[in-house]
Amino acid sequence: MNRLKAAITAVGAYVPEYVLTNQILETMVDTNDDWITSRTGIKQRHILKEEGKGTSYLAIKAAEDLLNKSGANPEEIDMVIVATATPDLPVAATAAYVASQIGAVNAFAYDLQAACSSFLYGMSTASSYIESGRYKKVLLIGADKMSSIIDYTDRTTCIIFGDGAGATLFEPNEEGLGLQDEYLRSDGIGRDFLKIEAGGSILPASEETVKNKQHFVFQDGKTVFKFAVSNMADVAEKIMTRNNLTNDDVQWLVPHQANKRIIDATANRVQLDPSKVMVNIQKYGNTTSATLPLLLADYEKQLKKGDNLVFAAFGGGFTWGSIYLKWAYNA
Repeated sequence: MNRLKAAITAVGAYVPEYVLTNQILETMVDTNDDWITSRTGIKQRHILKEEGKGTSYLAIKAAEDLLNKSGANPEEIDMVIVATATPDLPVAATAAYVASQIGAVNAFAYDLQAACSSFLYGMSTASSYIESGRYKKVLLIGADKMSSIIDYTDRTTCIIFGDGAGATLFEPNEEGLGLQDEYLRSDGIGRDFLKIEAGGSILPASEETVKNKQHFVFQDGKTVFKFAVSNMADVAEKIMTRNNLTNDDVQWLVPHQANKRIIDATANRVQLDPSKVMVNIQKYGNTTSATLPLLLADYEKQLKKGDNLVFAAFGGGFTWGSIYLKWAYNA
């Protein structure tokens, strides 16, 4: 008999209605469509414009999509994890509010933050709870309202990020399907190169920090790109080697959508044909914690039971890693 594993049994997604195209960005900052497309692969991104709506709104919508599609009963959900870098509020967990709003009244909930690796780390966490045998249904949501922390006069960052959310339900599986292996890493050197300087305990918010625009994302693009290219490719290769997977064995690479050139470099390292690489960066940009579940939602109809999926992500901190998962159902 196979050891209990944690499988994804349902997915859901949500992106806001407003679409910020490269052409619109041309009127806001000194950039152009050709430059953005050639360097990032991004054509547009979705932005949550409505006042008073934050990351929880996106997460709730994605969770509702999952519940509607799967017919799952929210009262049977044991726990809710919201992977996010943009919680609604400091201190009060966004996940607790989301769980209450979707009717997951018997679940406990908390947020998980590892920048663009948040959802990947969340997969490990959700799976561990399932494999412990103590929990049967774990709802993992990746959601970020990146527009809330982006300076739209900074052309180095405003072209990259978008808003969105994706949700996955993890349940026990005895057929050997689900999460097979993981290789997760971090290195604190990264906090100098990708960060929000103010608003934390080192530099609390003040009139001066607001004036100096220290509450927006700062990114040393060249350094982050260099680390991301090498590390995402390294971990994807390592997870495949460790599990004796050839490029023929892998049906899909599920890479974090930060930059098309990083995605291509990762695929090239593991010698995967472009037809096996999930890509939607052109539609959504980098939605941080939401990129991986949005990919699953977009490609769900193409996934077959038993497919081998290799996930890879890289985020601020630095945080990065790869997960090998066997898909558990035919859509």
